[in-house]
Amino acid sequence: MRILEGFRFRAWVLSCVVCGLLQSEATAGIITFGSSGNTFDMTFVDIGNAGNVADTTGQPNSAGAVSYSYGIGKYEVSRDMINKYNSDYGTSNNLEISLFDFENNPFANIPGGNDKDNPATGVSWNEAARFTNWLNTSTGGSAAYKFTIGSGVNDNIALWGSGDAGYDALNPFRNSRAKYVLPSMDEWYKAAYYDPQANGGAGGYSDFPNGLDTAPTAVASGTGVNTAVYGQSLGQGPAKVHLAGGASPYGIVGLGGNATEWQESAYDGGNNDSSESRVIRGGRWDKPAGNMKSLFNSNTFGNQPTADSGQVGFRVASVSSSAASVPEPSTFGVLSFVGLALVAYRKRMKK
Repeated sequence: MRILEGFRFRAWVLSCVVCGLLQSEATAGIITFGSSGNTFDMTFVDIGNAGNVADTTGQPNSAGAVSYSYGIGKYEVSRDMINKYNSDYGTSNNLEISLFDFENNPFANIPGGNDKDNPATGVSWNEAARFTNWLNTSTGGSAAYKFTIGSGVNDNIALWGSGDAGYDALNPFRNSRAKYVLPSMDEWYKAAYYDPQANGGAGGYSDFPNGLDTAPTAVASGTGVNTAVYGQSLGQGPAKVHLAGGASPYGIVGLGGNATEWQESAYDGGNNDSSESRVIRGGRWDKPAGNMKSLFNSNTFGNQPTADSGQVGFRVASVSSSAASVPEPSTFGVLSFVGLALVAYRKRMKK
């Protein structure tokens, strides 16, 4: 009888572990937003290695140290996501976000430039913040950025204050209760230039978002290893977000080339003036390799939060890694699961 019970127990434990693995895999980073016919999926990649050291060889100096785990969008936000935000929420609330028109602009006129899977360029920082707020509020969360009631889609935010729930004195731009945010300078920098497997597993930084100190191969589109969408003609236009070159060491696409990206952080790092210039980074399809380097931190665009450009897009981060992505279960996690199962079994045998 005990042999039979032992067999049943082992089968039960195995099924529990398998269920745990399947559950983790089923929730691994894909979050659905929107409603009715206006839904879309956003894939987040877990950025672990909390407490990594800062890079002292890039710009700004130092950069990239993040004390917590977080998630970041695997791809740039697409035009389709903005269009569905508009249909689901923006248009009816007079907060519609406009996109750069590649196909009818006299200076661009790029056939296929408005493809739904292309990056959402022509979006100001303020509009990107509006979209990010909606990701939070439409899923029952708290807004990341403080817009005053009745303000327009491209009006500047206000700073969160000590009387606001979720106020963070270290970053008055971002509400600490928000889940989805624009990536800060350090969050974006780490996702792009840090490789946890470098230096024999000790971790380290590279000059480019490919995990190397040499530039990736320039391509117009694709997913080849060690490639990026840069060095093309302006008339080529950006590639689709999922075809924006090879992935970074963390598995993120398009951090180098394709569309330059907004970051949450103010250019001076202070985050204490709602109208100050914001950081844009990552190079773009029509620029040289040097624009992707960790040393390149340009403010030549004049990137005021109200400004927009057909070459600038953005991606979203999640400061709740458990909601953003579920990493593969570790051996310790599986053993812990088995340990709990053993406890449950012993209690059951005593009855």
